[in-house]
Amino acid sequence: MRILLVEDDALLGDGLKAGLTHLGFQLDWVRDGVEALNAVFSHDYAAVVLDLCVPRLDGLALLRRIRGSGSQVPVIILTARDSKLEKLAGLDGGADDYVVKPVDLDELAARLRALIRRAGGRAAPLLVCGCVTLDPAARRAWQHGEPVELSARELAILEALMENAGRVMSRAQLEASIYGWGEGAESNTVEVYVHYLRKKFGADFIRTLRGVGYMIVKPER
Repeated sequence: MRILLVEDDALLGDGLKAGLTHLGFQLDWVRDGVEALNAVFSHDYAAVVLDLCVPRLDGLALLRRIRGSGSQVPVIILTARDSKLEKLAGLDGGADDYVVKPVDLDELAARLRALIRRAGGRAAPLLVCGCVTLDPAARRAWQHGEPVELSARELAILEALMENAGRVMSRAQLEASIYGWGEGAESNTVEVYVHYLRKKFGADFIRTLRGVGYMIVKPER
C-alpha cells in the first residue's frame, strides 16, 4: 500500500518512514503543503498522513484543496495540536481520523489499514481470494490453510492484486506498490515477482491481460 507522508520535521519524518516501511507500507515523504498537493494529484495513494504545521500550504488548507478536487483518498491528521476545536476543524474539514503526537507506530499502522479497508468497502481485516488468505497486518499468507513463505515484495504485489481483485492492475501500478520515489525499477521486476507468486499459488491464480496488466479474478459468492 502506497502512502503519502506530509511532515516537515526531518527526525520524525525519517522515523515514520522507516517504521511504516518496516510494517509493510510503501511511503513517499514530502515536507511542505505545495509538494504534497502536487503528489496527491499526480499519484494514486491508498492514504495520506498529514501534519497540520507544514510550510507553504498549511495542513487544513491542503486538506480543503484535496477534498475540493473531489478526491476521496483517506486522510489521517497527525499533529501536536490537541485542542477540541482543532480536532473538530480537522474532522469537519474532511479528515477521516485525527491522531495527536506522539503516536505509537503500530497504532498508526492499524488506523491506516482500517481506513484503507473502509475506503475499499471492506470490513474484514483479512483478504481472501478463493483458497488464498492474506493478513496485511501480520504480513502472512496461507493457501488451503497452510502458511506460504513470501518475500516483502511478493507480499506487496500480492496485497495490491488481492485488494483489487476483479480489476486489472497495470505494471506501473504494481511497481508503485514496491518502489518509492527515487528508486529505480528494473524493467522486468513485476514479471519476476508475478512468476514467483504463480509458482507458490498456482499458474492460474494471477491472470495476465497482455499489454494491459495483471489481475486476480474476484471469487463469486
